[in-house]
Amino acid sequence: MPPEPSPTPEGRRSLEGASGAWDWDIAGDRLRADARFAELYGLDRDAARDGVPTATFFSAIDEADRTRVRISVAGVLHGAEVFAREYRLRDPGGGVRWVLARGGLTLDESGAPARFTGVLSDITEQKRVQQQLRIAQTAGGVGSFEYVSGFGTATVSEQFCALLGLLPADALPVRTINAVVAPGEPPIILGADTAPEQQSAYSEFRIRRADTGAERWLARRGELIRDAGPLGVRFVGVIYDVTDAKQAEARLRELAATLEQRVEARTQERDRVWALSRDLFAVTDRAGRLRATNPAWSRLGGHDSGELEGRDLRDLIHPDDQIGLRRMIDGLGRQGTVESFESRLRDADGVYRWIDWSGAAEDDELFLTGRDISHRKQLEEQLRQSQKMEAVGQLTGGLAHDFNNMLTGVIGSLDIIRRRIADGRTEDLGRFMDAASTSAERAAGLTHRLLAFSRQQSLDTRAVDVNELVGSMEDLLTRTLGEQTRLLVRLDAATWPAWSDANQLESAILNLAINARDAMPGGGVLTLETSNLAVAVDKGLGLEAGDYVRIRVEDTGEGIAPDVIDRVFDPFFTTKPIGQGTGLGLSMIYGFMRQAGGGVSIASEPGGGTTIDLYLPRAASVSTVQSDQAIPTPLGRGETILVVEDDPSVRLLVLDVLTEIGYAPLQASEAESALALLRGRHVDLLVTDVGLPGLNGRQLADMALTLQPHLRVLFMTGYAEQATDRGAFLGPEMSMITKPFNIDTLAACIRELMSTLPGA
Repeated sequence: MPPEPSPTPEGRRSLEGASGAWDWDIAGDRLRADARFAELYGLDRDAARDGVPTATFFSAIDEADRTRVRISVAGVLHGAEVFAREYRLRDPGGGVRWVLARGGLTLDESGAPARFTGVLSDITEQKRVQQQLRIAQTAGGVGSFEYVSGFGTATVSEQFCALLGLLPADALPVRTINAVVAPGEPPIILGADTAPEQQSAYSEFRIRRADTGAERWLARRGELIRDAGPLGVRFVGVIYDVTDAKQAEARLRELAATLEQRVEARTQERDRVWALSRDLFAVTDRAGRLRATNPAWSRLGGHDSGELEGRDLRDLIHPDDQIGLRRMIDGLGRQGTVESFESRLRDADGVYRWIDWSGAAEDDELFLTGRDISHRKQLEEQLRQSQKMEAVGQLTGGLAHDFNNMLTGVIGSLDIIRRRIADGRTEDLGRFMDAASTSAERAAGLTHRLLAFSRQQSLDTRAVDVNELVGSMEDLLTRTLGEQTRLLVRLDAATWPAWSDANQLESAILNLAINARDAMPGGGVLTLETSNLAVAVDKGLGLEAGDYVRIRVEDTGEGIAPDVIDRVFDPFFTTKPIGQGTGLGLSMIYGFMRQAGGGVSIASEPGGGTTIDLYLPRAASVSTVQSDQAIPTPLGRGETILVVEDDPSVRLLVLDVLTEIGYAPLQASEAESALALLRGRHVDLLVTDVGLPGLNGRQLADMALTLQPHLRVLFMTGYAEQATDRGAFLGPEMSMITKPFNIDTLAACIRELMSTLPGA
């Protein structure tokens, strides 16, 4: 078969972001791959599927990368656990694509290498964006860095290293970075104990370059991003050289000191600074009216200096920045100097530019200098957007993977049931129905865990006896852990009641116990402890001052590596093999604890086990936790129930269920038609979705109660932001049920509300 032609430009664009898989039979010296891999390597799809010589793996690799990849593959074939390399592929037409290969080794029963499998991803676009960002930073003289508080290193760009006179590197120790700062100046990377407003504030400092020892002025600006988990926050920022501006500013101050003498006191040097500087210089009165401007106003914005004199500076500032300008002028009047204020300045063509202002005041005049930072603002926005897209990609990728697996189980089972019913074969439909239900329940569980991570789940918070709850789980935990793992339960008798959702707390403890069991494959000890904790000052746990109940889950397992522990609460991050973990367990626990007003911390060392502490706010009294018991489905006695649901399929299902269990249902798709029904006839119970078009479910319930005060209300919710706290959302004679639900749960909720009706 003749080789396939190289991809056209349209074909190459179709490969962007593509991923393919390979399976290398080591003993048989054959490489099998899917269609995506074949397209990326320029192979015939059928040949790749049937198997080609393993040398084909290296044939399309660019010569500059081939030796490096061969060495890495050889390491895997001789026992290395992980293979991960970026390299270039050349297609028959001479085009080049960047790919990322990740793989691993599978051993046979004797422990000898058997297969080398992995996934190949196209990262050409990512490489292109990285190159553009690097060129933009180099051209603009802007270096970027990212630092997570509490860590000893920071991720840096090539231009960051160049500004400090350091050799290019992807990451640098914080000590090395701060070592170039001149004595008496603030460090570039501040400590974790520094106040957040000081961390993100604009600052300027002198450095002595590490390569030449030359003294330069740099400026730092950044933002705190509170997504680094319990260890702290991320600080993402940029640095850039402001030596010229500082020198010009110093000269401007010197000029301002003798400006009252006007032309007689001006020296030739000051005239050159005023005339040649690329920064904007201006002299205004105390009200901000321009008295003098330097030629940079004309070069930068097309303004004629004679035209600007006498105009109010506020006429040139963007409307959204007017308040900040007023504060800067007022600050000059009070303090005498202002180091930095950013605003948008309109040029002669009506285009706005970002300007970073500094100023000083003397007598009745203000002396301002401004630097054009529009390019830096654009780079900062590109950096923020890149980080947002990376986070969104990780979340959506994990979500799509898990949901597609679950939907496959539902759709496949229903398809088989439909085919068998059409063929008249109904004797073995139960197991396919069970498979569909199981997959659907897993999908519902996934949405609940996502809501828990985002702190948007509906919580039934109440005072809980933590000791009683943990004690009641002892038998369940013992069976879950198995014979190889010993369970120790240490309950402090003086432990306070805690404010929590009992069911969610049980789920969190069980999840942690299962994780601990998996971390002790050879057996070990799992310890559960309860105790009290009074917090006066937050010590990095994110807790407000007050009393808390601490639940400690400690194992003697394998522990967690330092480079992984800061990511364990991220959604879809898991160290378990594919198919053995969703990566949502710990993120769900973290979200639940934060939503309940508490917190969670983790400590671990490789080989030294893991300790996770849950912190819950102290409650004043205890609510009894009722255990679930199997009871028959409660049946109705013909009571009238009004169902309000805007989704037709859900509404039809609820109506059929109510009819099935003995009630007389009415239906409405939105609040207005429901109110019309309530005005015309008696209704015993209102069952309404929380999220309705127009009036929401809670507003409908309030209006319905004015029409029929005896009415009982049951809310249905899949997700409703205003219903995350059930205690605050529900009124008297109201209850809530979370979608999806089964018939028994719905019937029990309805019967419980019906039992409170007069004469029931």
